[in-house]
Amino acid sequence: MHTIDLRSDTVTLPTKEMREAISNAELGDDVFQEDPTINNLEKLAAKKFNKEAAIFLPSGTMANLVAVLTHCNRGDEVILGDQSHTFLYEAGGISSFGGVHSRQLKNHNDGTISLNDIKNAIRKKDVHFPPSRLICLENTHNRCFGMPLEINYTNAVVDIAKNNNMSVHVDGARIFNAAVATGSTVADLTKNVDTVSFCLSKGLSAPSGSLLCGDKNFIHRARFNRKALGGGMRQAGILAAAGIVAIDIMSEKIIEDHLNAKALAGGIAKIDGIIIETEKINTNIIYFKLDHPKVNSELLLETMGKKNIRFFELGPNWFRLVTHSGISKENIDYVIGEFDSFFSQA
Repeated sequence: MHTIDLRSDTVTLPTKEMREAISNAELGDDVFQEDPTINNLEKLAAKKFNKEAAIFLPSGTMANLVAVLTHCNRGDEVILGDQSHTFLYEAGGISSFGGVHSRQLKNHNDGTISLNDIKNAIRKKDVHFPPSRLICLENTHNRCFGMPLEINYTNAVVDIAKNNNMSVHVDGARIFNAAVATGSTVADLTKNVDTVSFCLSKGLSAPSGSLLCGDKNFIHRARFNRKALGGGMRQAGILAAAGIVAIDIMSEKIIEDHLNAKALAGGIAKIDGIIIETEKINTNIIYFKLDHPKVNSELLLETMGKKNIRFFELGPNWFRLVTHSGISKENIDYVIGEFDSFFSQA
């Protein structure tokens, strides 16, 4: 049996349609903005998010980094959550490369940050303080149960930012998941924010790449930062071709990943020794705790690995499972069955 890889939705492989699009892609030099497939992808992304322009980048980490570097000057401060991807998993790039100071505020379990905490964190104009320049949100929020942010919350944060001459960037790595979960469009979710980035390789099955969307002036300046970071690729249309398929076709299939996640969570939640807050399963990410007198993390991972089931332990006895286009309903049934068999015999 093939491996059922639930570690992340980044493990997806390009679809047949993507491989065909890649082989037929028109190519040019994207640094000169002459790759027609890249240009088409950027126009598609901008239109999808109802923004003026977009720029293609190799990864979501670089997209967020370029966004922060374009919004902020050295010595500025960005307000973000203490569980945010940019703070935890992007190698401290905004500080090491941009000299941008981060102000980390507590993320609630639903991915939000208290509006009062945001207001109180904004610096007064004083030579002792770094200027508050940017607020970063994450939607969906990876570490917070994959929770989607509601439109009203995002708009409330935007109001705070505008009242303080600040900007708002959304790390929308999984923004299409948020749209499906909330019954909204990605344009609705990001209507009032200044910029949004999203990944083509998380859940949408493209092999690589992210896009950053904003107004024309911002994207023009972002191109300089992308180049400085080494993100100016040449005939990158082979990646963009897959990205177009990702947006046009795969974004419509995300609902299947959500249904599979709910089925998986519901199935293993019935097992003694596994604790899941099933009401928090809103997208394709599942977190569960292990609480069993005879089963430890090492034994669980080793046993499931032998059954060709892979997933992550993110903390002591705390695990993450992520569904994606490479996971079928039959795979879900198999995983539930293997979990049930293992724990019933433990």
